Amino acid sequence: MKYKHICKGIFKERPNRFIAHVEMDGRMEVCHVKNTGRCRELLVKDCEVYLEKSDNPERKTAYDLIAVKKGERLINMDSQLPNAVVYEYLDKEKESLGIANLRREVTHGSSRFDLWGSLKDGREFFLEVKGVTLEEDGIVRFPDAPTERGIKHVEELMGCVKEGFLSAVLFVIQMEDVKWFEPNITTHPAFGEALKRAKEAGVIIRAVCCKVLPDEMKLQKEVEVRL
Repeated sequence: MKYKHICKGIFKERPNRFIAHVEMDGRMEVCHVKNTGRCRELLVKDCEVYLEKSDNPERKTAYDLIAVKKGERLINMDSQLPNAVVYEYLDKEKESLGIANLRREVTHGSSRFDLWGSLKDGREFFLEVKGVTLEEDGIVRFPDAPTERGIKHVEELMGCVKEGFLSAVLFVIQMEDVKWFEPNITTHPAFGEALKRAKEAGVIIRAVCCKVLPDEMKLQKEVEVRL
């Protein structure tokens, strides 16, 4: 996935989850933050950030904050992008992967899943995509804050396995050159336990890192998952 109209700025503060104050060319801009997570280890005062200018002149904020420099590492923090990147990849590779149909945001029972698909052999699958931005010494973790919603998604996928569907969680690491992925048991041990139960129940759990540029993010390679 590629962005348009990318520019660079210096992060100054984040008054609330939705906006950030960014210095650009000597002026201060109020920017929309495309991630409602804490991101405290990313949005540090005076860090380098990348913004996308909106094409909509009616918007209250002209820019979206989409990526941040953490040391020498560029991290995409657009929470909407992982789902779109995975869909784009699966749709492009449908033939080689044996996928007959693919849809986003599909409701099954009382649950809504990021992706639904059917394979050419008739099997159907549900896939939940989770973006990962939390990194320490090359180890990446999810979540960066307690997520009851995340546990609910994992439990719903276990239910789909019981119904005969293929089910999977894919952790999309929004950076490259990482060592491995693991659940953040310090922040939310219950999520880590839910992942273990899901694996035992037959839910596929995978992680993949991404090639990240200021104006683009695309899937790169699979990363080891340690539960």
